[in-house]
Parts: sequence; structure tokens; C-alpha cells
Amino acid sequence: MSRATLSLVLLVSCAHALVHGYEVGLASVEQEIAVEYFGEDVGSGKGFTGRLSNTWRLMWGLGAVVAGFLVDRFGARRLLTLYLLGCGGACALAATSTDESSLLVAMISMGLMASIYHPAGLSLISHETTAEERPRALGLHGIFGSAGLGSTPLFVGVLLAASMSWRNIYWVLMVPGLLLGLVFLVQAFRHRSIESRKTTASGESDDQDHIDWPCFFTLTLMASVQGFVYSAFISFLPRYLDGTPSMVRGHYLAAGVLLIGCIGQELAGRFASSAILERQLAWITFANVPFLLWMAFATTWDRAVAAGLLALVHFMHQPIYNSLIAKYTPRHRRSLCYGFSFAMGLGLGSFGASFAGAYQSDALVYGTLAATAAFGGLICITLSLLCHRQSTRSW
Repeated sequence: MSRATLSLVLLVSCAHALVHGYEVGLASVEQEIAVEYFGEDVGSGKGFTGRLSNTWRLMWGLGAVVAGFLVDRFGARRLLTLYLLGCGGACALAATSTDESSLLVAMISMGLMASIYHPAGLSLISHETTAEERPRALGLHGIFGSAGLGSTPLFVGVLLAASMSWRNIYWVLMVPGLLLGLVFLVQAFRHRSIESRKTTASGESDDQDHIDWPCFFTLTLMASVQGFVYSAFISFLPRYLDGTPSMVRGHYLAAGVLLIGCIGQELAGRFASSAILERQLAWITFANVPFLLWMAFATTWDRAVAAGLLALVHFMHQPIYNSLIAKYTPRHRRSLCYGFSFAMGLGLGSFGASFAGAYQSDALVYGTLAATAAFGGLICITLSLLCHRQSTRSW
């Protein structure tokens, strides 16, 4: 990977870290929001924040389809600028919200702005890397995303321990979005003519003309299943790990659990092989099952261990999954295809948050998620068989 390509991957990865910071920011303060609006009514409070998270994620997913079309039309750097500045503005809306309805509008706005990131960021990386470079680049990209997921609960926990309100925390979260947005604004002006070029200094992707729609749509079906597990897991992680009203200890533990995901991203980026990506995805998906079952029945200290091991294997799927999207789709529709895949994974999958918020029983919630992950593994086996059949026919 050339120095210029690596610099671009790292810059885009910073925007990736931030989108997951905004995502988990709501999970990090959801109990404070629930207490403000519902007091001691734990069931209603958790139900409300579950629906709030569901709405955020639904907009995050469904908006990605439109975002993918806009990226193909106007370029990734311009859309990344809009995402960052828009999320910064949505944080200000959340901080100044006066009731449940205005907070819902703020979260809808933030989810829509955040939906731009994945079609724009992933397509930009896929266009600027070769098939051999891509898993490694996406592994680095994933590490930054996991770092954003892990560092945000830690950061929020420190601010809550310092008696900062959840509204002031959203004022703080507004700042990095605006600053990084200005960086991408400069990038957009500098690269207007480069954005649409057909070749790069690092070489054109050698799989750009390979199109396999049956495999692509099977993969996105798996994404909706995996997204359901992910949104249920992430939306109430600090509450699962602690459960006390202050939840400060839960934030610190959640940070450690999610940072373990960085290791999974790095491992997957290194061992991913373009020849067996489908089988590797199946192995990883099935590996979620025992740790979700452990989470279903864990009681004390082992909750953090079970959640940490789940994070390790769960986040391994991202570099492999995103490499497969690039493998199955045409270059000129890559952004739109990434958008559709995230609409499935983050949009349909977002209902996992409402599911987890609707039930107080961890055994029920995580037991169901284990069964869901097993179903996702079966879809991956179908994908592997389908792609083997398609390659045999091509041969």
C-alpha cells in the first residue's frame, strides 16, 4: 500500500471512528435520558430508549441507500463533509431538546447524517485499493471504528463521573464532527478532479468488473441478521455490564469490551483470504453463538468476559464482509451497493434495539440472539455454496 493510499485510509478511518462514537454515544447516556423522563419506572424508561436507539439506527440504515446514490453522483469527499457537519449540528439539537419529541427529531437527524458515512467511506477505500490491499485497508478501517466504539463509553463515563449532564456531553460530541468536517471540506476542494478518475496511482481494482447479484443479495440478507444481533448487543451494553443507576462502572467495562473488538478487526484484516472469504465469514458468524449463550446466563464478573469474547469474534466479520461487497459489485455502483447493504444491516437490523429494550430477561434476550446468530451462520454456508456454484459455472 502506497504512502498516499495509507494516508487516505487513515483519514477516512478517523471519520469511521467518529460515526461509531455518535452511535454508541446514545447507548452511553440512555439510562440518564430514561431517568430524566421516566424516573424510577425502569421498564418504561428502557423501552423508550430502546425505541430511540431503534429510530436512530433505522435512519442510519435506510438513509444509506439514498446516500449511496448521492455519493455516486457528487463524490465521496463532499458527502463525508456533509455527514460530519450534519452530525455536529444534530448533536446541538440533542443538547437543546426540551421534550421526548424534540429529542426524537434530533436522533432522526443524527441517524440520517450518519447514514452517509459507510457508503461514502467504504466506496472511497475500495476505489483507492487493489483486491490484495483491500482486506488490510478495511482491517485498519475497522480498528478505528472499534476504537471509536470503545473510547466513547470511557470518555462519557469520565464526564458523567465529573457530574456532567447528558446534554452537555452532546455539546462536547459536537466539536470533533465540526473540526473533522472542515478537514474534509478542504479535501473536497483539493480533489474535485481526482474524485472521478478511472485509475489511481496504486492501480485499478482487478475485480471491478466482476458482478454477482445472487451472492450480493444473499450476503445482505446475512447482514440484516448480523445487524439485529449487533444493535441489540450495543444498545444496552453499559446497562448489561453494570445496571446501577450511575452506571459509571458499566461505561468503563463497556469501553474495555468494545476496544477488544479492535483486536478482532486486526486479526481478520490479516488472515482474510480472497479465495475463502465466504467460508471465513461463516466461521466467524457461528463463533458468536457460544458467547451469546454465555451472556444469557452470566451473572457477575463473567459478564464482562463473555461480552469481551463476543466483541472479539463479532467484529471480525466487518473487514471480510466489506471485502465481499466489493467482490460482488461493479465499481461504478459500489457506493449504492454499500448503501443498500447497510440499509439491510443497520436499517432492518436496528429492530434488535427495540427487541432488547422490550424485555428485562437477559436469558431471553441473549438466548434469542444466539439463535439468530446461528441462523446467520446458515446463511453464510448458503452463500459459500452459491458462490462456489457460480464460480464453477463461470469456469
